[in-house]
Amino acid sequence: MNSIGTMLEESIAELAALLPGVVALGPALGRLADAMVDCWRRRGKVLIAGNGGSSADAMHFAEELVVRFGTDRQALAAIALCDPTVLTCCANDYGFDRVFSRQVEALGNAGDLLIIMSSSGQSQNLILALQAAKAQGLITAAFLGKTGGQALGLADIELLVPSVSTARIQESHKLLFHTLCRWVDERYQTQSAN
Repeated sequence: MNSIGTMLEESIAELAALLPGVVALGPALGRLADAMVDCWRRRGKVLIAGNGGSSADAMHFAEELVVRFGTDRQALAAIALCDPTVLTCCANDYGFDRVFSRQVEALGNAGDLLIIMSSSGQSQNLILALQAAKAQGLITAAFLGKTGGQALGLADIELLVPSVSTARIQESHKLLFHTLCRWVDERYQTQSAN
């Protein structure tokens, strides 16, 4: 059995080998940044959804946008579609596949932005959310991994992390959305100073 130190070194080496592939996602990240700003300029909101660890990342991402990442700036409209009462009610009444699409139907307006987060792209509830968003005129973005799964090609903007490791994909998603949060902080701090 490997020591914890050896496992840490292996994890760091895996992530380091993946980083050039994450850097290559810069143009897509820039398109997402522009879409977020356009959404907020129209007084729209960003909806974020994910399952499991990606649900935790959706909540983390949303709170950084609403409150702040590192600097004081105006609050920005973002909602993680993770309210347990809504999720369990919808799962009970309509099935788990509709837990996100039902919320998109209720909260989404044309011009809003839906971001899904999935390491596999195989979650039916996220695929249905993308479809509902498209039907209602939302802009869509997907943080994906592995092959992109069934979600590949469904979103307007895709950030496909080139890895098969769920842990490395989720770490890369966090790096990507933290970079977005830093960019947003600086952009909106600069705007408020003008």
